[in-house]
Amino acid sequence: MTTYRQIHGRSIQAVTTDPTESVAEGQVWYNTTSDTFKSVLVAEAWISSAAMSTARSYIAGCGTQTSALGFGGSAPPYSALTEEYNGSGWATGGALNTARYSMSGMGTQTAALGAGGYDGPPSPGFTTLAEEYDGSSWTAGGAMSNDKAGAGGAGLQTAGVVFGGRDDTGGVATTEEYNGSSWTASGAMGTARSVFGSCGTQTAGLAFGGQPGDTNATEEYNGSSWTAGGNLGTAVYANAGAGIQTSALSFGGNHRPPITAQTEGYDGSSWSSRPNLGTAVLQHAGAGASNASAVSFGGYTTTQTAATEEFTSSINVITGAAWASGGNMSQARTQVAGAGIQTAALAFGGIAPGTVNSTEEYNGSSWSGGGSLVNPLRNAAGAGVQTAALAIGGNVSGDTTEKYDGSSWTNAGNLGTARYRLAGCGIQTAALAFGGLPESSPQANLTATEEYGGSSWTAGGNLSTARSALAGTGVQTAALAYGGDVPDKTVTEEYDGSSWTSGGSMNTGKFFMAIGGAGTQTAALASGGSTGPSTTVTAVTEAYDGTSWATNPSMGTARYYLAGGSNAPSTAAIVMGGANASETKQTATEEFTGETTTINVKTLTQS
Repeated sequence: MTTYRQIHGRSIQAVTTDPTESVAEGQVWYNTTSDTFKSVLVAEAWISSAAMSTARSYIAGCGTQTSALGFGGSAPPYSALTEEYNGSGWATGGALNTARYSMSGMGTQTAALGAGGYDGPPSPGFTTLAEEYDGSSWTAGGAMSNDKAGAGGAGLQTAGVVFGGRDDTGGVATTEEYNGSSWTASGAMGTARSVFGSCGTQTAGLAFGGQPGDTNATEEYNGSSWTAGGNLGTAVYANAGAGIQTSALSFGGNHRPPITAQTEGYDGSSWSSRPNLGTAVLQHAGAGASNASAVSFGGYTTTQTAATEEFTSSINVITGAAWASGGNMSQARTQVAGAGIQTAALAFGGIAPGTVNSTEEYNGSSWSGGGSLVNPLRNAAGAGVQTAALAIGGNVSGDTTEKYDGSSWTNAGNLGTARYRLAGCGIQTAALAFGGLPESSPQANLTATEEYGGSSWTAGGNLSTARSALAGTGVQTAALAYGGDVPDKTVTEEYDGSSWTSGGSMNTGKFFMAIGGAGTQTAALASGGSTGPSTTVTAVTEAYDGTSWATNPSMGTARYYLAGGSNAPSTAAIVMGGANASETKQTATEEFTGETTTINVKTLTQS
């Protein structure tokens, strides 16, 4: 009898604990602790990722799961917006020259092509326009021979192909190839159709689903002509596609009715069922290199959506980043300050109503009372950890600094400039305070930065942009300042211990965010806040990688004037308190967990 060793070239290992590192698919071991045989198997699933900045349907897309591009769409009515995806969140890219929807998209994030679409009335409507993207801006490309929208696209910016679609007479079957400057006609599709899934290359394209009617037909392109491929299991239109001709995915769409979450995978000859999207969607876009790695974004559910989902087929189980509810504070309050980390946080001061001096301590699940501040404070900044924190400035005594030792607060040196609505970061013995509003008239935004050495403050380099109601994170020698109550609320600055320089702009300009932002200068999180009047309070979260900001999963509750754990890492942030758009003070605590990956270990049983 053939043994496992003879087949696989190794014997079954006996271990006391399951391996945590990636191991070969199908490897078997014996766990002596649980008295079971186990193995690692492939897991397939869609997981939620950070939403786009702007919800829209009929969006075009291209690229890969970790480097995708979404552009145009109906926002409504016509959008020129471009967003870039890095595998975890979206950042704003250069706008199209002509706003439109139902374009064909192809290429990569840094070399994309958008062709055709609909941009009227009162404009011409169906268009022949093509634009090329270089990673930052769009320029005009050669115009197609035929105006159309809802067509399929495949290939690269310099070797693309557009097929099918519709014009003002109805569905078309025409195919055109692009060489980087001009288009030439190629073989027509077997069936005229529009709003269908597509993917592949200029010499190996794929079209599946579409209208008129719901169709399950698939066609394969070889660079000159189309032939029938295996039919989809379910007829669908307004679906999205990703991959190549021999390894493709079709996901979402409409099965007249309803909107569907159905996903199917193609192996070059036939389609098979794959795990469904988390949410049924149509008129969305897709990107990805194969039927094992794709991303779906935008579209329409019951309304236009900015949602993003990733499809993975791997021996790893991936859990997407997300905010979750923590224990509520005992006292609802706004204009509150915070310090610490997710499992040992501190909240102090604020309005509850009236300016308060109360402190609460968080242990990772619940809040309990701490020592009272010497002075009631609101709009103060926080720094440090739960057992060694700082309360900096704020109303009513804007020049005060107080130290917390885990049980009581004491006065600990005045700021050089009394102020409130400032930002702070660092630790109790090496803190930074910057920006804000002075207590005295005139109340103009400040640029002043001050450094704390444990007992007194000294002047540091001034911010380039005077602002208040900003957020900050990092340490005294590597800090980050972002947002604020200024005309350009996207502005970001980085501090090196002596001077501030410009950083990447936020995608959504905000102020009154979590005052103590989470993370470091190269891995920060910006949470909540307001984009303008109090009615524009938001739950939007963005992450900074040291160069640029990208969207992250939004908080569960939109709010501003909230606090954050000033020393929490960006992958384990905490926020608390604040007020919603109705000015209702909050007790809610939310905890952020970054994306995690574990191997898919399965117990083997007899059946």
